[in-house]
Amino acid sequence: MADGARSDHPAVQKQLDRLSLLSPGRDVLGLERISAVMERIGNPHLKLPPVFHVAGTNGKGSTCAFLRAAIEAEGLKAHVYSSPHLVRFNERIRLAGTLIEDGYLAALLARVLDASEDINPSFFEATTAAALLAFAETPADACILEVGLGGRLDATNIVPKPAATGMAALGIDHEAFLLSPEDGAPKDPMVRIAWEKAGIAKTGVPLITQQYDQAIMDVINEHARAQGAQWIARGDTWNSAVYKKQLHYRDETGQLSFPLPALRGGFQADNAALAIAMLRHQNAISVSEEALKAAMRWAQWPARLQKLDPGPLTQLLPNAEIWLDGGHNSNAGEALADYFQSSGRGEIHLVIGMLANKDPESLLHWLDGDLASITVVPVEGHEHHDVDAFARPGLDVRKANNVEAALRQIDPDQPETVLIAGSLYLAGDVLHVNRQLPD
Repeated sequence: MADGARSDHPAVQKQLDRLSLLSPGRDVLGLERISAVMERIGNPHLKLPPVFHVAGTNGKGSTCAFLRAAIEAEGLKAHVYSSPHLVRFNERIRLAGTLIEDGYLAALLARVLDASEDINPSFFEATTAAALLAFAETPADACILEVGLGGRLDATNIVPKPAATGMAALGIDHEAFLLSPEDGAPKDPMVRIAWEKAGIAKTGVPLITQQYDQAIMDVINEHARAQGAQWIARGDTWNSAVYKKQLHYRDETGQLSFPLPALRGGFQADNAALAIAMLRHQNAISVSEEALKAAMRWAQWPARLQKLDPGPLTQLLPNAEIWLDGGHNSNAGEALADYFQSSGRGEIHLVIGMLANKDPESLLHWLDGDLASITVVPVEGHEHHDVDAFARPGLDVRKANNVEAALRQIDPDQPETVLIAGSLYLAGDVLHVNRQLPD
């Protein structure tokens, strides 16, 4: 089924079955179809509360989580659109702070699909249309949109005038979509990725970015100038640093200090700082310093360096810490290695499942020297790599039919660190089996 969409609610599943017949998006990136769908359903993208639009290869979801936490800490209500979901499709659409209810979700999907049968939108385009329709029909103070893929041609880019746009960390991913030949596009892969993601820039709208290599900064500057966007780059107009266990932030209006994020991983300080900068460089809503501080502790983002709670999976290894991360590229591998090495947790038993269109080496080479074993599991419902793709000289590499079987292969009498990684689809299955559903 496309994108792993599933539901226990019959009316929702009926519409997800219809969604599954749509293209997942290959070779159909563009705004033509989403524009046509919007027209059919009353142009809800023109009726949204102030929009915060976030792109990036890694960190865009966490940045959205910090934005939501800060807005809600202020006592305001925020819609959130994110992807993919982990366990339930409903996770993609959060209405004024609460996951969308099944009955309303089923009705929205039916309205979108009925109105667009002859347009043939992609899976993501139809889902985006349903989310924007829900956001237009439900009162809230702000709307947070996570780019699905790229930015320039992503369906979320249909929104014409956000309050602020932001770009998180960049890396190589989704090569089949983002690195295809195109006239006028940069040839260097990383610069091309940046060019695609900077496509969310809009006339008169602040574009807040992290700091990148000079070639990337140059192409973002070019894009922002062409669109008439106000480019606000880290290292120039704003900056942040971690010092003495606090996040220190400064911009043209002053300096602030925050507690470090509760979300694990040093990289989360960068994501939090980007969210702070986005909120402080717009004037559509007001978020206080106290709310920004609260967001550092409130923000949650499942399957990103998440320590599993007690449940059916963790009880298989009661003496182990079992960690879950959906990471599947080089940026994620570097972040994982940095966290586990700096926290001194010793050797890691890695349980990994990775889609066939991802590169195992891009993640694994960061963890070399820290691994006690690798157990390869399938990613159900998706083409995935087999055990041969993960071979490492001198390391025990084996396979198992599922994560439960993989955990049973680890000695339960020895305290160990276990990391389950490689795919957000796999992460969703793990949370489902461990009865730890995102809410």
